[in-house]
Amino acid sequence: MEFGIILPVQNLEVHPEDSMAKEDNIEMQGTVLDTLPNTMFRVELENGHVVTAHISGKMRKNYIRILTGDKVTVELTPYDLSKGRIVFRSR
Repeated sequence: MEFGIILPVQNLEVHPEDSMAKEDNIEMQGTVLDTLPNTMFRVELENGHVVTAHISGKMRKNYIRILTGDKVTVELTPYDLSKGRIVFRSR
């Protein structure tokens, strides 16, 4: 007969803050310069950089229209600062 040591198991929950979350993205204001095919846009940011951005899923689902000259909020990932996602259109 063998006896083993029984150790308490720690709670192994995955918390959102442990993985890459929204906080890692950079949000900036910009102006739409040009409309490109496949719901892509050329956006000039406040700092003067020009990025290519697509519409976020919620904006696409709610049929939010974006036109040239609109003020938008663009979310950039730190991995590629030349591409972004439009998350809000200002009025």
